[in-house]
Amino acid sequence: MSIADNIKNLKKETGDDNVKLIAVSKTKPVEVLQEAYDAGQRVFGENNVQEMVEKQEKLPKDIEWHLIGHLQTNKVKYIASFISLIHSVDSLKLLQEIDKQAAKNKRVIDCLLQIYIADEETKFGLGFDEAIELLRSEEFAALKNVRIVGLMGIATNTDNEKQLKEEFYELHTFFDGIKTSFFRKEESFKELSMGMSADYKIAIEEGSTMIRVGSLIFGQRLIPHWKNN
Repeated sequence: MSIADNIKNLKKETGDDNVKLIAVSKTKPVEVLQEAYDAGQRVFGENNVQEMVEKQEKLPKDIEWHLIGHLQTNKVKYIASFISLIHSVDSLKLLQEIDKQAAKNKRVIDCLLQIYIADEETKFGLGFDEAIELLRSEEFAALKNVRIVGLMGIATNTDNEKQLKEEFYELHTFFDGIKTSFFRKEESFKELSMGMSADYKIAIEEGSTMIRVGSLIFGQRLIPHWKNN
């Protein structure tokens, strides 16, 4: 099937209004992103800052760019002028740098706190206690140019549906608690980014509002790397 067909089928399956489809376009060349754009896709997720910047310069300006990979503080300045949402905030230090660079660009940057839910040491993210400690801190209260709009989590890379369901359920439960404790009056705190190509259906069942899908849109076929185009 074509990229256009894949996008159409995913949106039909997820319901356009309920779950935002983020096309994970890392390593894909600009032409392939343009094909997805022409099919109506407007939200793209990238892992690599340099790659995102180069693509953003070449593609239509109404694209909503999401940074979904681990973000180093020294890279924030390169995306601060245009980024729509940073999914992977995993420290107060990173949040402070985002706030600083957002202020320089006279804007407020929306962020998700990445919560560690997987049974894997290689994943990034804040522990439940660490997230609460961050939100309670005076340093967080002092930030004026960032807005926390929800949480993100990456589940364990496993075929065990029961484990995936439990991890997503745990994150949704934590999301509800954080909403009640810290963001009760903030209508903007509503996003729960969880689910990828292999587990998005379970994630949606457990309350995801954003799914990050790459291979089901662009396929597993070998595509010339973006740098070679």
